[in-house]
Amino acid sequence: MKIVLIGAHGAIGSAVAAELGQRHQIIPVSRSRGDYQADMADLDSVRALLHSIDDIDAVVATAGAVHFGPLTEMTPEQIGVGLREKLMGQVNLVLTAQQVLKDGGSITLTSGILSSDPIRYGSAASLVNGGLDSFVRAAAIELPRGLRINIVSPNLLQESVPDYGDYFPGFDPVPAARVAKAYAKSVEGAQTGQIYTVW
Repeated sequence: MKIVLIGAHGAIGSAVAAELGQRHQIIPVSRSRGDYQADMADLDSVRALLHSIDDIDAVVATAGAVHFGPLTEMTPEQIGVGLREKLMGQVNLVLTAQQVLKDGGSITLTSGILSSDPIRYGSAASLVNGGLDSFVRAAAIELPRGLRINIVSPNLLQESVPDYGDYFPGFDPVPAARVAKAYAKSVEGAQTGQIYTVW
């Protein structure tokens, strides 16, 4: 398969590339480096990317920023970071991918554990992740041509503990390589409308 992987150089994206790259052709995409670049928050950028690549079997998104901070101090602009970058960025990807994917192709998005297991300072992330989970369930019943869509909801990564571990007291981090297996299940399997939670 030819798989377009957005966020290919991040912790999850690198693990997904290593897992799926053993069996498939990976087209790595980032915001600012490599042969293929795109800003998911910019619909025109997403369109330009996906229309420049022929015969795409699957699209995977592992990118998207969110704001962490106290709700009592949070601003609409800070919440907007996640709404724009992670939520609408991945929605933009779906809106375009449904037009260019080969029949029977798949889309895999990324939410996160905070949609079901919230933490202090994570309300913006919970909002975005919950919205994405709901969107995937609904989109699955409307996609044409046998297209499939799923979402991976990972726990805190072991690789991210130095940066985010203090936000997640009591959580048992998971290695990115194990999270990558859920993306393989989505891309190579047959299910649709699923939330693959990796604890």
